[in-house]
Amino acid sequence: MAVKRVALFLSLFAATVFSLVSHPLEKRETLDSRSLWRRDVDPSTLYAEHNITVPIDYFHNETMYEPHSNGTFPLRYWFDASYYKDGGPVIVLQSGETDGTGRLPFLQKGILHQLAQATNGIGVVLEHRYYGKSFPTPDLSTPNLRFLTTQQALADMAYFAQNVVFEGLEDKNLTAPETAYFGYGGSYAGAFVAFLRVQYPDVYYGTISSSGVTEAIWDFWEYYEPVREYGPPDCISLQTKLINVADNILRNNTQYVSQLKSAFGLSGITYNDDFAQVLSYPIGGWQGRNWDPDVNDPSFYEYCDNITSPVLINNATANATTTVRQLLSAGGYANQISTLTTPMLNFINYIQQNYVAPVLASNTTLDQQYSTHNQTFYDQTDLAQTWRSWPYQYCTQWGFLQTGSGVPCNELPLISRLLTLEYNSLICKGAFNITGPPDTAAINKYGGFDIAYDRLAIVDGEQDPWRGASPHSPLARNRTSTVERPFLLIQGAVHHWDENGRFANETTAALPPGPVREVQREEVGFVREWLEEFRAGKR
Repeated sequence: MAVKRVALFLSLFAATVFSLVSHPLEKRETLDSRSLWRRDVDPSTLYAEHNITVPIDYFHNETMYEPHSNGTFPLRYWFDASYYKDGGPVIVLQSGETDGTGRLPFLQKGILHQLAQATNGIGVVLEHRYYGKSFPTPDLSTPNLRFLTTQQALADMAYFAQNVVFEGLEDKNLTAPETAYFGYGGSYAGAFVAFLRVQYPDVYYGTISSSGVTEAIWDFWEYYEPVREYGPPDCISLQTKLINVADNILRNNTQYVSQLKSAFGLSGITYNDDFAQVLSYPIGGWQGRNWDPDVNDPSFYEYCDNITSPVLINNATANATTTVRQLLSAGGYANQISTLTTPMLNFINYIQQNYVAPVLASNTTLDQQYSTHNQTFYDQTDLAQTWRSWPYQYCTQWGFLQTGSGVPCNELPLISRLLTLEYNSLICKGAFNITGPPDTAAINKYGGFDIAYDRLAIVDGEQDPWRGASPHSPLARNRTSTVERPFLLIQGAVHHWDENGRFANETTAALPPGPVREVQREEVGFVREWLEEFRAGKR
C-alpha cells in the first residue's frame, strides 16, 4: 500500500529508485487510471489500439537533434466515434507523460466524453512519443533520447491532425484544417496543448489547458505552498515542526542521527538525504485528492489524522517515548516536548506502517527501495526502463524540482531542507550525465505565465500545488475570462479536476461538486461556440 502511494505522490524530484517512474505531474496516473476502471468494463477492451506512422525528426535544421533521422515510428492512439455525425469535430486528449491506456476511461466519462457527445465529435486519446508503446528508438540511452522534446511531440500532434485516417471512416476527410480539431490536456499535457494552440493555430482550432504548467521552473520549492495555505492548520503546523526536528538533527546535531533513523525503523537507509526524503513523503498526498471518491487518494488526510491525533494511534509506540523526548530536545524543541511527543510517536508509527513494513515484507532492503544513490540502476537503458523518459524531459528542459532548501529562511518548510537541487538532480547526472540546470527557456519561449491566444482556455484548480507554475500563479497577471479566452479557476479544486467524470447513473447532486460541474458546463459551452465560429469560416 505505502509503496504504491509513494509512486503516486512523488514529486518531479526524481527521488527513489523504485519511484523514478513517477513524479507529481504524472503521479495521479498510477492511482487514477486503476480507480477509474475499478467498477467499469476495462476500456482497453472497448477501444481498439491504432497507430499512425510519424517522423522521428521534424527539425533537420536544429543541431540539438544531430545526427538527424529520416526514419518513422508508430504513434499509438485510440478513438471513439460513437457520437460522430458529419461536420463534427475531432477532440484530441494528449495523454502526456504516461502510458496512454491510463487515459482511456476519459473516452467513457469526463470532459473528453462530454465534449464528443455535445458536439457530435470524435474523441481521441493520443499517446506521447517515448511513452507507453510509442518509442522511436530501440533503447532509451541518452543519445537515443535526443528526439524526446516537447517541440518534437508538438509536431507529432499536429502531424496526427493533418494525416490521420480513422478506421471505419475512411470515406471521410477528417483531417485539419478541413475538420475542426480541438485539444485537451491536463498538467504537463495541459501546458502541451496550450503550446500547441500557439505553435499550430492553423491545425488546432482551439485547446483547453487544464492545470497546465506553462512556466518551466528549475527550483520549484513553491509546490508545497498551496498545501501550507489550504491544508488543515494544525496538521501543517505539526508537519513543519516534526520535519524541523529531523533537519536540526541531520544538519546540526549529528550525534543523534543514528538514534533518529532507528526510531523510525529506517536504520537501513545509508544516506541522510534519502532518509529525509522518506520522512517527507506523507505530506505529498495532497495532489492525489479528487472530488470523485473512486479516484480520490485519501492518504493526505489519513496522515494528518495520524499526527494530529491527541492519543497514540498504536499503543506499542509508547515504548519509544523516552527516545522521542531525547530527539525532540536534540532537535531544538525541548520547550515543546509535552505537546510534540504524541505527534512524533504517531509520525514514527505512520512511517513504520506505511514505508518500512511493506518494504521489509517484500524482501527488499530499504536502500534498494529508497536510495537515489544507485548508479547501477541509472545505467539501465533498455526499453523496459520507462522511468527514464520523464526525468530526461525535466532534466533537459522542464525542471520542477521541488526542494525544501529553496523555502525562504524565515519559513519552516513542509519537506526537509536536505532535499536540495543537488540531491533532487542526482538522477540527471547519474542517468544522463547532465550536470547543469535545464534549458527552461526552450519551454518558456511559448509564453510561460503570460501565454494567451484566441480559443485557448486556461483552467486551474484553486488549491493545486502546480498553480504556481500556471497562468493562475500569484506571479502571473490577472485576466478577465471571455468565450474567446476562457480563464477559469475551479474553487476548492486540486489537479485538473475537470478531466474526470462519472457515468450518468453515478452522478448525484453532490458529484460532481458544483464548481467542477459548472466549469465542465462552461467548457462544453465555449467549445460549441468555437465550433460555430469554425463553421462560419472564422480563422
